[in-house]
Amino acid sequence: MKKRLVALAVLAALGVAACGGDDDAASTDDTVAPIADTTAPSDGGQGVDSSKPTITLIVNPWSASRLNAEVAKNIIENNLGYPVEITEVNENDAMFTGMADGTLDAVLEIWPSGITDAENAYFDAGTVTHLGELGAVGRIGWFVPSYVIDAHPELATWEGYTTPESAALFATAESGDLGRFLATDPSYSQFDEQIIANLDMPFEVQYSGSEPATIAELDARVAADEPIVMYWWTPTAAVAKYDLVKVELPPVTDECTASAAAEDGGYDCDYPEDVLIKAASAKLAEKAPDVLAFLQAFTITTDDQLEMLPAFEIDGDDPAAVAADWVAAHQDVWQAWLG
Repeated sequence: MKKRLVALAVLAALGVAACGGDDDAASTDDTVAPIADTTAPSDGGQGVDSSKPTITLIVNPWSASRLNAEVAKNIIENNLGYPVEITEVNENDAMFTGMADGTLDAVLEIWPSGITDAENAYFDAGTVTHLGELGAVGRIGWFVPSYVIDAHPELATWEGYTTPESAALFATAESGDLGRFLATDPSYSQFDEQIIANLDMPFEVQYSGSEPATIAELDARVAADEPIVMYWWTPTAAVAKYDLVKVELPPVTDECTASAAAEDGGYDCDYPEDVLIKAASAKLAEKAPDVLAFLQAFTITTDDQLEMLPAFEIDGDDPAAVAADWVAAHQDVWQAWLG
């Protein structure tokens, strides 16, 4: 998305996840932060050559993005010899400007539906290079636990959320007479405020602040068997763990998605399915052409992400360790990425 849409994510949020951003560059002091390396590279490769330049991989603030980057870091360091730094970037504009000027090298998960016209301009100008599809497919949307629809079948579709009665089910002390719609990290590309306003729903968007905060709220609501409607996305381990069901919003149209790219406030449909993509700084071709070739070949599928996500999202395992386990188990897959 993460912005994930992030994404249009969401992702999502792809809320994303994820993906859309403001036209003006965000301050990198607020949006870019290096992530500490807590796990030593696995054995079996050539190891890091300190004379080679450091490769900076972007991770957006959602779980799958972090795991993608950790897998790539493990393989690049152990087999191509470059030191790798993973840097979290919370805003799409900072991500694109960083790749354009070469301070950031690549990102391995962008939710295309969240890319704005201003961000597409970097591809058009050739300062950011499209690296092709990641291999995973994301879908952002509105989700509720299945027990909500079991008790109120009308809430399976968006029309069910247009009545005062439905608002009352989801109301909180903070939302008053309005129902609460729980959004996530405000940096994700989320169109829920527009959807709610344009479809005349008596709901108010409240932001949890992060993916973990949303999961904590979801966990508490499910434990109490209380209604919750929220921005979320797949693939995530939480969908299966909490038996989340996607609410049917109005069908995606070209006009609606054009409204998202133009940022004109007219978004009134569902989030589109996102075939996730990768991108890199155009400067990477000169800095490390073998890394660029590797990232072009790098492929993580939806099933690969779902294989790794439960250990990270649910069990709380270190993401570098989760990625190392995946690398150890799939040498036949990633060896082909090295050419």
